[in-house]
Amino acid sequence: MKRRTKIMISVLALIVLGGVAMVASTLRYGFSAHDQPTMPERVIAHELRDWATPSDLRRAKNPIPLTTEILAEARAHFADHCAICHGNDGKGQTEMGQHMYPKAPNMTAKETQSLSDGQLFSIMETGIRLTGMPGWGNGTAESARGSWTLVHFVRHTPKITAPEIAEMEKLNPKSPEEYEQMKQEEQFLAGGEAPAPEHHH
Repeated sequence: MKRRTKIMISVLALIVLGGVAMVASTLRYGFSAHDQPTMPERVIAHELRDWATPSDLRRAKNPIPLTTEILAEARAHFADHCAICHGNDGKGQTEMGQHMYPKAPNMTAKETQSLSDGQLFSIMETGIRLTGMPGWGNGTAESARGSWTLVHFVRHTPKITAPEIAEMEKLNPKSPEEYEQMKQEEQFLAGGEAPAPEHHH
């Protein structure tokens, strides 16, 4: 028997055993989004992410030149649309991101930074099935441009600064209560009345 055939049989056997173990564990403990993804799930998710990227995009470079203005635009877009899950710093340590299954990834980590520009673009445009990552693209040039600018932001996350994060916090979506509190604080800083204290129940 050829060595390649033996390797293929061994790999298939491991996949089958992993699947059996996963099913047995599920039957015993049930499904819960609080659990960590198992190794077979991580491998499958990784492969799905790779397969989701069209071949012509896998080695694609970002067509939008990086400028200060483009990065500022990307920060604002990310703060308004993405930070609720990924955090302004891209590390995914948010209430929403940490309660997903699998959890929102750390964009500053090597695993994300090692993806090509085209792979990052594809993830934003089409999403990843069986995860919390939606596909934001709608097939328009405007949508594609927005995703390419966000690729620049993802590349920037390992060196994002505290002033940039503070700027983004002002752009994060606000609940009606947070918005009212912010208005009162701005009024106070402008010389108006002191903001009413918050009441917690």
